[in-house]
Amino acid sequence: MENITLTPMRKGIVGVQFLFVAFGATVLVPLLVGLSPATALFTAGLGTFIFHLVTKGKVPIFLGSSFAFIAPIIAASQQWGMPGTLAGIAGVALVYFIVSALIRWQGKKLLDRLFPPVVIGPVIILIGLTLSGSAVNMAKENWTLAFVSLISAILVLTFARGLLKLVPVVCGLIVGYIVALCMGVVDLSGVAAAPWFALPPSIAHLQIPQFAWEPFLYMIPVAIAPVIEHIGDVYVVGAVAQKDFVKDPGLHRTMLGDGLACLAASFLGGPPVTTYSEVTGAMSITKVTHPQVIRIAALTAIVFSVIGKLSAFLQSIPSAVLGGIMLLLFGTIANVGIQNLVQNKVNLNVTRNTIIISVTLTLGIGGAVLNFGSFSLGGIGLSAVVSVLLNLLLPHDKDEEAAPSLIEEKSVES
Repeated sequence: MENITLTPMRKGIVGVQFLFVAFGATVLVPLLVGLSPATALFTAGLGTFIFHLVTKGKVPIFLGSSFAFIAPIIAASQQWGMPGTLAGIAGVALVYFIVSALIRWQGKKLLDRLFPPVVIGPVIILIGLTLSGSAVNMAKENWTLAFVSLISAILVLTFARGLLKLVPVVCGLIVGYIVALCMGVVDLSGVAAAPWFALPPSIAHLQIPQFAWEPFLYMIPVAIAPVIEHIGDVYVVGAVAQKDFVKDPGLHRTMLGDGLACLAASFLGGPPVTTYSEVTGAMSITKVTHPQVIRIAALTAIVFSVIGKLSAFLQSIPSAVLGGIMLLLFGTIANVGIQNLVQNKVNLNVTRNTIIISVTLTLGIGGAVLNFGSFSLGGIGLSAVVSVLLNLLLPHDKDEEAAPSLIEEKSVES
């Protein structure tokens, strides 16, 4: 389907369809961290419009709630409350601004030097693994519901075809919710009491971030992985659309647009928004890459955000249903990190690579925390900083780099 043959009606249908592809992930993040799903939909739509404005309307990318920040937001909200956490989200925007300026100044080579696969892979693995405890705690509230949701999502992911294969989270939530209704464990009183139309709560009662250095600096290292993912998504979208968005409008513009969207989300009480690979997958199937279609999806997200009944319905989903989805979802995130190492042929038989990966994972999974007066750095943030420093400081051994990996040695022997 070529973009020039799309009628306005077709653009509208495909645009709404694209939102549904991203819908499950976009609303799941705020549900897990204690934010409003309606606010997340609003900031996703607004953020996408900001991104398209900065990129001159050329790049067909949808921005939605980022899974990378689930654990940091939960941890930050426990230490500094949600107003302080929102200030931390503003720190994420700062990272995008700095990277945008670096790309404009030095090009992508500097990023490759600071954040090679041996750094990014373990950080992405940690994003998934550090959340495993939360997934189990939510699932154990009702293991029946958790396994129903999990199995449903797995079946869709394994056997479904076409666009249905792109929404296993939504399918798992729907099946789990229906079973929960049959079991009588869903409280619908909030849905009945909710108005049909209402502004998202954090927008109706504007929740201004309370600036503090601690959450601000805590969130900054966590943004490393989404920044690198952003670069990869821009390349993938360019390949699907058969255009070079890295040159026109430029990677510095896409990064700046994402940063401004994150900043807007922080001031409106929403989670950070990043590029969505799910929608990119939908574009590759439908062959529809017109930016106008993505903007229709963004407008639909904003419309959905003011439907009060929808927000109340989403918040009525039992924790065990969400926990079942998380059992698959967070493991999948960790798997993406492993794929990053494998696809980039990171040699695990090289001593420096082994050191970087081992220390990064141990610090993150072990929950190490460094305290500097009233400021503390721990979890994924600390691991990311240590990983970058080790990569910069450890010497490269040419003989070791040339050595075959264990996998290659076994292949030769066989």
